Amino acid sequence: MSRQTKIVATLGPATSTAADLRAIVDAGVDVVRMNLSHGDHDEHRDRAATLRSAAEQAGRVVGMLCDLQGPKIRIERFADGPVELEAGAAFFLDPALAGDAGSIEGVGVAYQGLPDDVAAGDTLLLADGLVQLKVERIDGSRIYTTVEVGGSLSDRKGINRLGGGLSVRALTDKDREDIKLAAELEADYVAVSFPRDGADIDEARELLRTAGGHGGIVAKIERHEAVEALGEIMDAADAVMIARGDLAVEIGDAELPGVQKRIMRMARERDCVVITATQMMQSMVDNPMPTRAEVLDVANAVLDGTDAVMLSEETAMGQYPAETVAAMARVCVGAETYADESRPHPGLKPDVHFDRVDEAIAKTAITAANSLGVRAIAAMTESGATAMWMSRIGTEIPIYALSEQPRTRRRVTLYRGVHPIGFDPLQREHEAVNREAVEELKARGAVGGSDRVLITKGDLAGVRGGTNAMKVVQVDELLGDR
Repeated sequence: MSRQTKIVATLGPATSTAADLRAIVDAGVDVVRMNLSHGDHDEHRDRAATLRSAAEQAGRVVGMLCDLQGPKIRIERFADGPVELEAGAAFFLDPALAGDAGSIEGVGVAYQGLPDDVAAGDTLLLADGLVQLKVERIDGSRIYTTVEVGGSLSDRKGINRLGGGLSVRALTDKDREDIKLAAELEADYVAVSFPRDGADIDEARELLRTAGGHGGIVAKIERHEAVEALGEIMDAADAVMIARGDLAVEIGDAELPGVQKRIMRMARERDCVVITATQMMQSMVDNPMPTRAEVLDVANAVLDGTDAVMLSEETAMGQYPAETVAAMARVCVGAETYADESRPHPGLKPDVHFDRVDEAIAKTAITAANSLGVRAIAAMTESGATAMWMSRIGTEIPIYALSEQPRTRRRVTLYRGVHPIGFDPLQREHEAVNREAVEELKARGAVGGSDRVLITKGDLAGVRGGTNAMKVVQVDELLGDR
């Protein structure tokens, strides 16, 4: 069976050459993530060009996601290298301290507003929660704490407040410059780090459009405040990413599984794409095979209906990037085989209301396809919206997004169960267009014989939002057994 769940892979030193990129493309990557926290603009330009060349040579459509650094709050540097903090010891944080003057007694902080955002009794989590500090008092710019959980602390580690509450906005000056780069690279998606609400997403979209970019906006859910504002964030964004590293630090490990499932359920209800990320196959940074726990983690996300699963350090820095993509692809297909048994397909609710004709056609088409035993769905689309709406309703029937727009074909690479195909019909007469579409699917081995194909399209080719027709055809009857 064709894989429905999409794979996002982060690029880095381990995937920087043409051969490296071709290997992960051949292994099945659907979208690459450019982490703009690292590297300069020229490096990202070179990598993007190399990726597009590798995808073209492989005959595949691969999307690109540019991930903004965001306002990661970090400590500054230590004068004599990492320190070992012991439980019960006093330790201070001070934005006014020189950037390279950290010691066993305390360290500087890059965020000047931290003293105003914390209070006595708060718990601060450093280095992804490996070191925990209890705030005792604040005196001017200096935050005096007691070490509750000790450990090694080195330069530039992140700071979170347990339960959230840090007031810094999502977009920094660096992010604003990086959004211009994303527009230049024709990124298909831009991910906003640490958004607090829908306004952060709206601002990012406005900046991207002003810069000439057309990509979708991905909201990374990694703050406690974002969990509280999930509805408005999903309504503002095109996709959400469950960024489980910082999110777990802020809400606690015990809350993470339930929150992950809640995000997936809400995303599907609100027509928002969802990516599950962070340490999904972390052991494969150093090993050629995943652990059983990692296999189950990926499979659980697939069975819950995630659109995509994401690799980070595994493909950016790991020793086995292509093998990791291939392993994740195997797990996805294996889990999808049992999707019928574990998760009933959500159909249309009895009281469903549509504001748009194209949305109504898209969603009712899936209900019809599931009932009629259709082999494939051919969605002729200008913007990709029809295919996106189809992918929100549960089905194992492959959805082929037929579009002459390269931008649209790349965008749908993130949608579960949707496969992009370049398609510019030679004729504009409806029956002729139907035949061309089915011939395209037959040539790819997707359909044949007496298979049924459901086709959606608009009366006027080239019009965005114009899908207004659905038709079910039988391959041999339409093609005359050719």
